[in-house]
Amino acid sequence: MSLPLPDHRAALAHLGRDPALAALIDQYGDLPVLAPVADPFARLIRSVVGQQLSVKAARSIYARLEERLGVVDAAGLLATSPDDLRALGLSWAKVASVQDIARAAAEGQVDFAGLAGHTDEQLLAELLPLRGVGRWTAEMFMMFALAHPDVFSFGDLALRKGLQRHYPGQDHAVVVQGWSPYRTLAARYLWADQNANPGIAAAPV
Repeated sequence: MSLPLPDHRAALAHLGRDPALAALIDQYGDLPVLAPVADPFARLIRSVVGQQLSVKAARSIYARLEERLGVVDAAGLLATSPDDLRALGLSWAKVASVQDIARAAAEGQVDFAGLAGHTDEQLLAELLPLRGVGRWTAEMFMMFALAHPDVFSFGDLALRKGLQRHYPGQDHAVVVQGWSPYRTLAARYLWADQNANPGIAAAPV
């Protein structure tokens, strides 16, 4: 469901019909084409570990988790005691979350190897019941782990700020719908612009 290069060009042409987005595309140029990650389970665990932490702190804790487990997989997480996970720097809430996700994978509740072929609606139905996975986390996962092309997160502060900045007084739901089926790329241009403005919480583009 990711965009091959010809579709990436089509996405730029489609988004370029919006004058505000056209200006951002001109300013920031081509963004790297997203591709699905090799290990979506580990990426989701990494996302949960990093919630509400600085990038530096999140990387440090996840590096300790990798060092402890070798490979971050369901079996390793379930075989590690909650106390040991807590000692690596995870909060108790995140310990419960990562083990709940691991249990869902081990028991077949979520088939991480088969997620690439699922629709956005199917993914939300599978991911949102998992402890620690809210809609924002699920949407970031669909964008950056699975490279789904038509995702936008109204729960993201930087995206809301971008909409307020570039589309004042407009119905933002209507604006965003007009970017479909390439809303992920549109979001990445808003993030690129927000990253260029200090003081705005943003995300990777």
